[in-house]
Amino acid sequence: MTIGVWILGNQLSTTQAALVSCGTDKIPVILIESLNHVQVRPYHKQKLVLIWSAMRHFAEELREKGYKVTYEITDDFAVPLEAWIKANKITEMRVMIPADRPFMQLIKDMERQYFPSLECKINLVPNNHFLWTTEAFKSWAQGRKSLLMEYFYREGRRKFQILMAGDKPVGGEWNYDKENRQRPKGKLNTPGAKWFEPNEITQEVIKHVNSLNISTFGKLNDKSNKFYWGVNRSQALEVLDWFIHVRLAGFGPYQDAMIMGEETMWHSMISPYLNIGLLHPLEVVEAAEKAYREEQIPLNSGEGFIRQVLGWREYMYGLYHYVSEDYSQNNYFNHKQPLPEFFWTGETKMNCLHQVISQLLNTGYVHHIQRLMILSNFALITGLSPQEVESWFHSAFIDGYDWVMQTNVIGMGLFADGGILGSKPYAASANYINKMSNYCKGCSYNYKARTGDNACPFNFFYWDFLDRHREKLATQGRMSFILNNLDKMPVEELEAIRKLAGDWLFLNMDLSHAESQSRRE
Repeated sequence: MTIGVWILGNQLSTTQAALVSCGTDKIPVILIESLNHVQVRPYHKQKLVLIWSAMRHFAEELREKGYKVTYEITDDFAVPLEAWIKANKITEMRVMIPADRPFMQLIKDMERQYFPSLECKINLVPNNHFLWTTEAFKSWAQGRKSLLMEYFYREGRRKFQILMAGDKPVGGEWNYDKENRQRPKGKLNTPGAKWFEPNEITQEVIKHVNSLNISTFGKLNDKSNKFYWGVNRSQALEVLDWFIHVRLAGFGPYQDAMIMGEETMWHSMISPYLNIGLLHPLEVVEAAEKAYREEQIPLNSGEGFIRQVLGWREYMYGLYHYVSEDYSQNNYFNHKQPLPEFFWTGETKMNCLHQVISQLLNTGYVHHIQRLMILSNFALITGLSPQEVESWFHSAFIDGYDWVMQTNVIGMGLFADGGILGSKPYAASANYINKMSNYCKGCSYNYKARTGDNACPFNFFYWDFLDRHREKLATQGRMSFILNNLDKMPVEELEAIRKLAGDWLFLNMDLSHAESQSRRE
């Protein structure tokens, strides 16, 4: 019997489960760059470079360790797999279970279509790139009235003994989020991000990506929009170390802030590496805990970061596999507006959206508050289709995968699941954006105005959203205060807000005037 391992593009770890299951045997291994697979949607060019360069670097690492590595650049997966299986007389192909459901279905379809004639079975090995297995999350979730992340996070702290003093949280509190919402004032002088010059392998991938005649997102050239991401484990560890020792201490207070010219703030920038296996979440949270205990970094910074990884990241993965497979089709508010063109170009007079989308086009990355309170917030209050928005997020972000975006966008960002994940919609007016950023300075719109020619769209769309969905929002306990404010609004002002919202859609979307004015339930 000959065992071989197929390593997927987001499973690039020598400790990944399928490889580890083979012990010390240097078995045949295959990695495949599939051109058909990256045409499912218009992926960011920098994501294609990251994945393919990281795969090529990982293949070299495996060769140095003595593995017999086959590396294919081709259209699909089936043809090279069949040739590899026959050439190596493989009778059992092991694959670590993909994090994404669609890729799992792809494997099942290939197994049914091709493998009966190959005399080779597929052995799916449980994924070990997360702290919680899908079965462990299911055991935690079943029978609970509420699946709120905070309860899951506390259980994770206990389970993995992170920031614990016996059975109590270090410092006496589980969550220091209240200390992590400081308003930015002036220039913050944040430490720069940890970037890398592309080596010869990466330069070849960049040329390859730029030569492709396929639909993509984002920018990639030698002068501006250059590719600076790490592409192997050594570089990923450098980024983690840079964050822990240079950025983590200042991370907490301003983690929700957004500043032009200081786009990455004190954020870790490790999500692209975590999501392809170059880093493991346990080593990440243990490094942050060690920095708190040994270097006396502020607890609110250490806890705030650990909550993002041990809490939110693990929770999103677990919930993705716990909910039904049609979760992605949820549309609680029945929103159907198409995505505006400026989501693809960044060309809009709204400075916040222009800044965030421009940064995204250049790097494939913006931090979590830019995603939630600028991009998702705008999509929610304007009534964009959750399915179109989720697909766009998946296309645009360098760290985007099905398991990441389904729950983050459909659930948290757009409340399209009706509250399975969150306790209220994350809807906000321009007041929040002005409070937490400097985007409103110099913007074409007046962040203080709800009506009038210069009113900020975030304002009139926010109140229009509350008005359109008042009945549904009234069932969400945390919305009562703001709905009372809506009820106190003069009828004339509310009518003006409704008209502004409809007119804006007519002018900025591919809609008829009648369609833009008939969005109410």
